[in-house]
Parts: sequence; C-alpha cells; structure tokens
Amino acid sequence: MSASVADDKKLAVAANVRNPPLVSGGANGQFRAELARILAERPGFAVLDEFTSTIDRRVAQIGAAAFAKAWRRGGGQFVAVTCHEDVVSWLQPDWVIDTRRAEFRWRRLRRAPRIAMDIHQTDGSFWPAFEPHHYLKLPRMIAASYYVGFVDGAPVAHLAVSTRPGLVEGRACRLVVMPEWQGAGLGLRFLNEVCALWRRGVNRYDKPMPMLFHTSHPGLASALRRDPLWAQVSAVLYAEAKERSMRSLAAARARKGLKPAGSGYGGHFRAVQGFRYVE
Repeated sequence: MSASVADDKKLAVAANVRNPPLVSGGANGQFRAELARILAERPGFAVLDEFTSTIDRRVAQIGAAAFAKAWRRGGGQFVAVTCHEDVVSWLQPDWVIDTRRAEFRWRRLRRAPRIAMDIHQTDGSFWPAFEPHHYLKLPRMIAASYYVGFVDGAPVAHLAVSTRPGLVEGRACRLVVMPEWQGAGLGLRFLNEVCALWRRGVNRYDKPMPMLFHTSHPGLASALRRDPLWAQVSAVLYAEAKERSMRSLAAARARKGLKPAGSGYGGHFRAVQGFRYVE
C-alpha cells in the first residue's frame, strides 16, 4: 500500500466521484446478500451457479476475496461455478475445473493480488459520500484533518483525525470503507497508515502524537485486538447518565444567560471500545 499526503487541489480530479450512488441494491447488492446468507447458514456443501457473472468486475473480485477469507474460517465445501477467470486469483480455490480446456488442476493457496491505495489529505467534502455507509448517523468532525484512500482514482476509504486538548494525542474517527471494497482488509491497513503518519509527526502540527481510536463495530474491534500495532485501553458498555449531561448543559447555558435546552447526551446502550496505536 502506498501513501502520500497532498493538498485539496490534487483531489479536484476526483470531484466527479464525491457522490457515488449507493450500491446496496441491484445485482451487486443481491450478490453480497447471497454470499452473506451462505456464510450465515454454513452448509456442509454449497454450490453457487453464475458466481459473479452479473456484477461489476471489481465488486466481483473484492467480494470473492472477502468470501474466501470468511469461508476458510469454518468447515464445509463450497463450489463456485462461473465463466469469469478474473476471480480465480481472488477466490484462491483448492482446485479448478476448466470446462473450456477440459482440464483439472490443483492450486496452491496464495495471497490475493495486492491492491495499491493512494492516501490523500483533504477537507470534509468527501464525508457526504461515505456517511451513508457508516454504522452511526454522525456529522462531520469539527476542526479535523480528513484523509481519503483512492484505488485507481476511486475513493474507497475515509478517516478523520482530531486532537485532544493540549495536542497531547490524536483521535481517529469516521472510518468508512465503501461497501464494494469491504472484506479485503483495506480499512485496517488504511487506518494503520494514517496513524503511522501522525505518530511520526507527519500532520499539520508537525508534532508526533500517540493515536487513539474508538469503535462500536464488533468486527473492527476484534480485528484491532488481533493486530499487534494496537492495544485495547478501554471498554464502556453504555454512555454516562443523560441527566448528568442535561444538568451540565443547563448550567453552562445559565452562565450565558440562556434558557435550558432540555436535552442532553448519553443514556444510550452502545458498547464503545477504545484502542491506542502502539507502534
């Protein structure tokens, strides 16, 4: 994975892809839903005809790699029937029957093809394209540095980084990977690369900073626990009492001569897990 930091002007060429259409429906979405159903049911033997035949080829490749990785974590046999050879190196099957050549061959398990990602620093204008795919409904981060990862000129990953008071450490948030690219391991590598930049002082403050990251996503939290570059530092099952937040906000508004807003933060049931980048 390659990384570079550029100013906003270098991203002008990607303006036409800032608001891509959602891909949760149609053939691409149906394909991912079918693979998800097979993984959830985990039959001892499964055959899927027309594997990736009706979908975008990049979605087919990433989807094949993600499915293969998930399937190999359990037992059972899966047979994919397809007329497209471009997914073979991503699916990495144990054996292949080529009916056109009348050949049968065993394959040695290899790594999937490498994906080169260019990381650019930008403003928050890309967030509206990524926000629908975030697991929470969140606005743009205030006073944050924004990073977008591009593959072949297309924006595929997003991250924002802010700082804690006193510039004592950075806090990464708003990590999103476009649905058609999920499952290939791009998100964690993208996060690691940006955190490494900040840890080395490659940021707008020219100051090395420790990095924190919080998430409620169980899959991402599990991946961070397995990654030697990260150490878990906190785990909160639910937010603080909402009444305490309401009293604090009311007192702050009273000092300014304003009426109480009658609202507060907290009280929700959401397990937030915190991690520190420890490279």
